[in-house]
Amino acid sequence: MPFVGRRDECPQCHADLHVCRQCRFFDPAANNQCREPLAELVVDKEKANFCDYFEFAGGKPAAAASSEAKKKLEGLFRK
Repeated sequence: MPFVGRRDECPQCHADLHVCRQCRFFDPAANNQCREPLAELVVDKEKANFCDYFEFAGGKPAAAASSEAKKKLEGLFRK
């Protein structure tokens, strides 16, 4: 995976990329929503942070993925 710096953002939607939700250690079911036991607690999982354990998982930013999923769901009920 490419290196993602703290200030990097999505070129399309300008969402922060160095966020918990974009990290390979992010797990909503884990303690503090992180599978890295030494990582410090980050309260806002969608805001850029200074976590030293961050590893970019790839994919779309959470906000963009959520928006796209919502559009698909709404499309199911239109006809």
